[in-house]
Amino acid sequence: GRVDLLQGNESIQNLGRRLLELSEGANKLVDIMNASQAKILNWGYKVYEKIWNNFELPKIFKEVKETRKITYDIEAVCFRMVIQHLLDPKSKLGTYEEQDRYANLPRVSLQHFYRSLDVLAQEKEKIEQKLFDRNMTLFNMKVDVVFYDVTTFSFESVKRDSLRDFGYSKNGKFNEVQVVLGLLIDSEGRPIGYELFSGNTFDGKTMVKALEILEKRFNIQNVIIVADRGLNNKKNLKHIVDKGYGYIVASRLKSLPHSVTEKALDPEGFTSIDDNEEDIRFKVMDHKNIFKDKGETIELDESLVITYSSKRAKKDMADLNRFVEKATKLLNNKGQITSSQKRGG
Repeated sequence: GRVDLLQGNESIQNLGRRLLELSEGANKLVDIMNASQAKILNWGYKVYEKIWNNFELPKIFKEVKETRKITYDIEAVCFRMVIQHLLDPKSKLGTYEEQDRYANLPRVSLQHFYRSLDVLAQEKEKIEQKLFDRNMTLFNMKVDVVFYDVTTFSFESVKRDSLRDFGYSKNGKFNEVQVVLGLLIDSEGRPIGYELFSGNTFDGKTMVKALEILEKRFNIQNVIIVADRGLNNKKNLKHIVDKGYGYIVASRLKSLPHSVTEKALDPEGFTSIDDNEEDIRFKVMDHKNIFKDKGETIELDESLVITYSSKRAKKDMADLNRFVEKATKLLNNKGQITSSQKRGG
């Protein structure tokens, strides 16, 4: 309960004295103001250890160790890095310094954390392939739908190199170098593979590499690629079709021809979905996506799925009103307009 209500309460004090008498602990009182917290060990990693073993990662790293004639326990090193990242993300130095937090795990040398990174980079594709095969065995996985997305990872640095570079940051960290990561997952959210790109790579340009991963490395065929609108450009769609895949990609209505937009916004033809919390409607329209590629006219037969959500409409209107209000305030006090806002930031 509240301390201010308990302090000075005679009945509480009598209860405390009686409990001490019964426990014969009157002579074992501890001054709580001078007490210190006992060391608490982390056992939570045991859950992840079970998953680690189910995916046969000890066996995978044993093969890596034997093939490359590694003298240190690379599996122990990698397991340490994984559980630290899952439970309390830190740098390699931070991971090394917090080893004593975890119960019954062997200590790892700091140099081995750093040395293992080169090994992981060089063995990346082999490890991904073995994990993919194990996924197929464990879950009888059928890969018929693949989700692809791109994100960025920034570094507290302004120094460029072959991979780290300045580019569009999805985290708003435009003054730091970054790398771009493209990730492929199955319909259950299980990773298939990933690829790193230079920090100045446009999202749309990563799709070709992702398709190569599916086709050449994992021999995945007849799948549907699902991606957001950042990856929706005509050349990407052509690459997907050329590989024999289908696609579901997000698109802005305003990027479509005016005639298509008019038809999409027509209230006729929508089908309602039963939902007590909001108004959800959709309709499907046939569409022919026509464009030029290297002088050749390309036609892609598509189905446009137009959706309406009352919750999303309410959110969009609130966002619009907020932006209008902000713009109005800035126009009324132009001295507060920053250089980035003048450029549309």
